[in-house]
Amino acid sequence: MMLWLTGYLVKLHSGFHVFQYITLRVILGALTALFISFLLGPKLIRSLSTRQIGQSVRDDGPQSHLEKSGTPTMGGLLILVSVAISTLLWADLGNRFVWIVLVVTLLFGAIGWVDDYLKVKHGSSRGLPARHKYLWQSVVGLGAALVLWYTAESTVETTLFLPFLKNVAIPLGWGYVVLTYLVIVGSSNAVNLTDGLDGLAIMPTVMVASALVVFAYVAGHFYFANYLGIPYVAGVGEVAVFCAAIAGAGLGFLWFNTYPAMVFMGDIGALALGAALGTVAVVVRQEFTLLIMGGVFVMETVSVILQVASYKLTGRRIFHMAPLHHHFELKGWPEPRVIVRFWIITVVLVLIGLSSLKIR
Repeated sequence: MMLWLTGYLVKLHSGFHVFQYITLRVILGALTALFISFLLGPKLIRSLSTRQIGQSVRDDGPQSHLEKSGTPTMGGLLILVSVAISTLLWADLGNRFVWIVLVVTLLFGAIGWVDDYLKVKHGSSRGLPARHKYLWQSVVGLGAALVLWYTAESTVETTLFLPFLKNVAIPLGWGYVVLTYLVIVGSSNAVNLTDGLDGLAIMPTVMVASALVVFAYVAGHFYFANYLGIPYVAGVGEVAVFCAAIAGAGLGFLWFNTYPAMVFMGDIGALALGAALGTVAVVVRQEFTLLIMGGVFVMETVSVILQVASYKLTGRRIFHMAPLHHHFELKGWPEPRVIVRFWIITVVLVLIGLSSLKIR
């Protein structure tokens, strides 16, 4: 919206031309989302408390979590509103990538909202049945994959590139649809599984989104992409504004979600943010880089898979409890220690992911 407005105002004064630069709009996108989060956060928390929209804690979880019961949930709505407004203000609304990542994010948020609503309505930690949740995630994920496939304007957009390897480019054909579906749905569920401690999921999301700002910008810049040897995707640079909005909104939410949390993200936030990261990674052609940078999300997911498989096959559990963060809690780690150490791991993994821009 502001891109169109300043494009008109530049005719009146050349100074408005500065708003045409993606770099400035990335910064403004992050700051706008952060400001909206700070502005609306207290009001949303009061509203959730008044309406008694509180968290239902699992009976079989760590005993220390029982005291969190009743804490306002569905705070992910704050993130989605902030991201949506900021993106609509500062991104190029004529760009198809912007609309795809934004719509996918909001649709996954809608799935999460239904899940959270049912939990609050029934006063239980069980919301939308897993099969129903996965069905709707699959519908949206597959739909996004097909849209990206049919709207692709070059073979680069449907080719698989591997980080750290300069001359590896694998045409996927229809396999692109399968990969895209798996990345979007997998990322959504991975972030959701990680969202079990105060601030544990949101800060890694902020870090990964911030790194994706860089990948989106250079992938959409012909000269930078050629210099770095990464795939050039025309128009994808605008997605950097969306990623910056996620980072800003995430930091704003963390202000209220840090230990001890005043509000929880809920599935409305976790499912949406995971899908957002997955969709962005697909459009900037960095699916495997996301796997590296989101290593904490991967570890959490793998721990659940291993735990379930081991119990069904042998009757024994590998971890004290899954996801992995609960394992360390039951080993005696205080919650803040688990959170901060997982953050530190994410910093390292994001730096490794960013190094793939030059190490090829």
